[in-house]
Amino acid sequence: MPFRFELLGERDGVRRGRYHTPHGSFETPCFAPVGTRAALKGLTPQQVRATGSELILANAYHLFLRPGAAMVARRGGLHRFMGWDGPILTDSGGYQVFSLAHLSTVDDDGVSFKSIVDGSAQRLTPESALEVQRDLGPDVAMILDECAPGDATREVMVRAHERTLQWAKRARDLHSRWGDAARGQAVFGIVQGGTDPELRAASADAMVALDFDGYAIGGLSVGETKDRMAIALDAAVTRLPRDRLRYLMGVGTPEDFALATRRGVDLFDCVTPTRHGRNHEAFTREGELKLRNARFAEDDAPLDGACACYTCRNFSRAYLRHLCASGEMLAGILLSIHNLQYFQDLMRGIRESVGVG
Repeated sequence: MPFRFELLGERDGVRRGRYHTPHGSFETPCFAPVGTRAALKGLTPQQVRATGSELILANAYHLFLRPGAAMVARRGGLHRFMGWDGPILTDSGGYQVFSLAHLSTVDDDGVSFKSIVDGSAQRLTPESALEVQRDLGPDVAMILDECAPGDATREVMVRAHERTLQWAKRARDLHSRWGDAARGQAVFGIVQGGTDPELRAASADAMVALDFDGYAIGGLSVGETKDRMAIALDAAVTRLPRDRLRYLMGVGTPEDFALATRRGVDLFDCVTPTRHGRNHEAFTREGELKLRNARFAEDDAPLDGACACYTCRNFSRAYLRHLCASGEMLAGILLSIHNLQYFQDLMRGIRESVGVG
């Protein structure tokens, strides 16, 4: 089988596993850095690999708009296009529909929206979202879903839940007609339902009945409290099959990792480490550091004395503070490298805490 989730061990709710794809495997729990437009901002694939990253995420919505999925297909697909030989996952664009709601109109058949590139009228349906991802060629594609905001009314959450299920059935039918994962691409269903535990449970049950290759939990970290996130996770994760990957979409802080892995989540993605790096902030074992702060001006210590990343091995806080204060682009690069390493070290620590069953 080209795709397989291997559960290696479990302790106190935390799962340790390995997910196999045609472009290699990745260890779980896993953090996938985000290369929205087929690039992690400021970093080369080699630099990303050096942090221990095994899987990366790109965004089908943005790549659909520019340079276009057909153009990427003519270049041999995303792996060749962006020079990454490991596993790739693409998000379908459901979150962008939510975050760019002022440019979008959603109906039962799909979503119409204005391009953020040139203002042109565009359309995505459950089928065309999969067609775009087929052309892009990632290892894992996501269904088109509707994400309700964290403060949505129950009526809004129900509508998004029902529409996501309708779209999931259409996407599953198309995936089956194409030959399922044997064609070289897995498709994951997405559990929605907002912060309503009944809707989350119903969505999880319905997605499992459709028998996707893996399952994601979407629509969290969109404004709800941590307590509400935990309630939604508890309602959904326990209903997902043990032999399939469980992916919490767009969630990526150390606090979130602890909360979610204890509930059996295997995969995370977020722009947090690179975005914070570009904003001159570093995650360390003593807390977050804001490197523009004057207190670092003569600090010769590394960002984190326990970190073995390229940045911590070679540069002091004083030098990094100088780069930040001077507006040098190297600041964001070096801090992003460190932040990615820090996140991967967290994941490694979680995996090692489980051991191998």
